[in-house]
Amino acid sequence: MLRPNTQKYQLLELIGISGEFPADQLNRLFSSPSYAEKVITELKTDKLIRTHYKDKLRGYRLTKRGKEMLLSNHPARFQCFFTGSTETNHIRSEVSRRLRLHQKAQTYLTFSHVRIPFYYDEKPQIFSLEREDIGLQSLPCFYSSREIKELGEVTLKIKSSRSLGILLVPHCVYAVYNTGSSILKWEHKTEIKLNAFLQHSLQGFPYSGHPKIRAMMFGDTMETALRLLTSTGGYRRSLFMLDDSFEHFHFLPSNDQGETLLKLLVKPELMAALDRLLLSDQENLKGDIPFEHDAVASNETPTLLAYDFDMQRICRFNKGLDVYGMSGNLICFDFQIPVLEKFMNKNVRFSSIDLAKFRKEFLHEP
Repeated sequence: MLRPNTQKYQLLELIGISGEFPADQLNRLFSSPSYAEKVITELKTDKLIRTHYKDKLRGYRLTKRGKEMLLSNHPARFQCFFTGSTETNHIRSEVSRRLRLHQKAQTYLTFSHVRIPFYYDEKPQIFSLEREDIGLQSLPCFYSSREIKELGEVTLKIKSSRSLGILLVPHCVYAVYNTGSSILKWEHKTEIKLNAFLQHSLQGFPYSGHPKIRAMMFGDTMETALRLLTSTGGYRRSLFMLDDSFEHFHFLPSNDQGETLLKLLVKPELMAALDRLLLSDQENLKGDIPFEHDAVASNETPTLLAYDFDMQRICRFNKGLDVYGMSGNLICFDFQIPVLEKFMNKNVRFSSIDLAKFRKEFLHEP
């Protein structure tokens, strides 16, 4: 009997909720390749999963027996995933559809490592016809695009949004995307409608007034961030580019670095404490510097906190320095510097936060 609350069982659940789990993500779930291989072999022997390999994409899918086992253990959690013509029950073979399933699995895995609830039965159902009460103390919680569409016809205008869902945190709402290793398809008007829809549907529930809407983009590596920062939308402007859909758009790599950044983005009090520490030796904002910045150094050089990798703020700061012919300071994590050095103007000086030291001294992680 396979016991819940084990890594082996967690893999089955992630396959169930995403439809297909990418083989290249096993290293984020298991401590070693040999142990991962052992688990996969055992699950195949028990006829709970099978390998699907096509178009150079390798992933794992549940067998009928695997679905039945999850349903018997958690019917409320998996019923909607294993019935009807849903994409997690009858999986299409097109590469684009399978990649989206892989990106969902990648994102769910990140949330699981940061202990953000995303399973249907772990959180209040705020998008059902009979909305359950939810308080800010219950956050963060993630709601998939499928759950949002339970509201019915009012969601038709956002049907083609590329968002995987939304992450509710105490101070704002993040529309969540995953671009993988390529540039995500993008329709500006639809994402604008998503922003407006979220402000309207979540007004006063659980937020007082209109909630602040931000966005976060997951990607395979930091190199993907550089492609996003420099993207002009492609030949037909059908690919992602930074526009006015969201005023703030954060990038997180789908690895342990991104997980650390996510821990900050969902806890505003933690970010505020870090901001105070990083800017303790600098002056307040300077009124005659006409572009976005967080502080001014003693030599009157503007400083931007970029560790949250808000692509919009980074671009605005970079453009401001260029237009006004100024030099600037940028504070970020060490793993973000190689990409920012390629993107920022040459008149920017970098100050880095040692990620390992930060985890130990600020997050108190081993």
